[in-house]
Amino acid sequence: MKTTPFTEKHISLGAKMHEFAGYNMPIEYSGIIDEHLTVCQGVGVFDVSHMGEFWVKGPKALDFLQKVTSNNVAALTPGKVQYTCFPNEDGGIVDDLLVYHYEPEKYLLVVNASNIEKDWNWCVSHNTEGAELENASDRMAQLAVQGPKAILALQKLTSIDLSALPYYTFTHGEFAGEKDVIISNTGYTGAGGFELYFYPEVAMKIWDAVFEAGAEFGIKPIGLGARDTLRLEMGFCLYGNDLDDTTSPIEAGLGWITKFVDGKNFTNRPMLEKQKTEGTIRKLVGFEMVDRGIPRHGYELYSADGTAIGSVTSGTMSPVRKIGIGMGYVKPEFSKPGTEICIDMRGRKLKAVVVKPPFRK
Repeated sequence: MKTTPFTEKHISLGAKMHEFAGYNMPIEYSGIIDEHLTVCQGVGVFDVSHMGEFWVKGPKALDFLQKVTSNNVAALTPGKVQYTCFPNEDGGIVDDLLVYHYEPEKYLLVVNASNIEKDWNWCVSHNTEGAELENASDRMAQLAVQGPKAILALQKLTSIDLSALPYYTFTHGEFAGEKDVIISNTGYTGAGGFELYFYPEVAMKIWDAVFEAGAEFGIKPIGLGARDTLRLEMGFCLYGNDLDDTTSPIEAGLGWITKFVDGKNFTNRPMLEKQKTEGTIRKLVGFEMVDRGIPRHGYELYSADGTAIGSVTSGTMSPVRKIGIGMGYVKPEFSKPGTEICIDMRGRKLKAVVVKPPFRK
């Protein structure tokens, strides 16, 4: 298994470790519920160094990105971040990702760990524009410092005014005595906070500084288990569950990152444009359990009268709400909030109701 610069630290702290996307990663430390609530109420730190990072540079960078991504990269100014996806030729999604406009003619793509090789090959094979591509995944480490008190802890470590960084913007400069750290007001938790990108050789220095700065706020290391429950409470999609090569961004409710602007002839635009106009045969919805039960990936979804209508893509027990929550694809006529549905949990049909995420109130 691959390791991150923090793997030995996770093990020494007693984390429950498991393989994820080829990496030996911490799943939990003090327990998923405790870690989840720590992030919602205070501040927690995720090792996300397994994520992939590609640089796209040169005078053809924008042309290339406009073709391979669904969102309108031309709308980005330096210092801004954009959520987007790589559409494939069949109406599905190669991956969802973030695009950072680093400086003129220079962009950073942050892709899912499980898709690094797949995404890199996709970009290289579709680079007919001649953009300069660099896979920097092994030369970049990353921590996500999340929660309402993250800003109080991190502000101790930089002269950059973090309160002046709006959501989905970033800067780069000195942090914890290191000169070239990317500080991004982004995250996958819905609890606020920042993501830090830096060179692997300074990783432990950054880790120690962050934990020292956050000590008075009860900072804790957080595993991938709570990362999943946090994102699901917000209704954020997870590639491999809610998104994959067969799910279109329109079906997945990602029409807002699929921009049909003049001159942007991205991959499979005509088909996705048709879906936006005419509708799709299924839609991704959120739902909350009415009966007691925890929905899981793959469970079948039924209408109130027992007709099969789809399946669960993500599900868990909400640590904040203390009820089962989930997402899944259903036939469009069952996608309206308030619609009663049933979930087959090992032969028992349990009631749920369609709701519009986020689930965290």
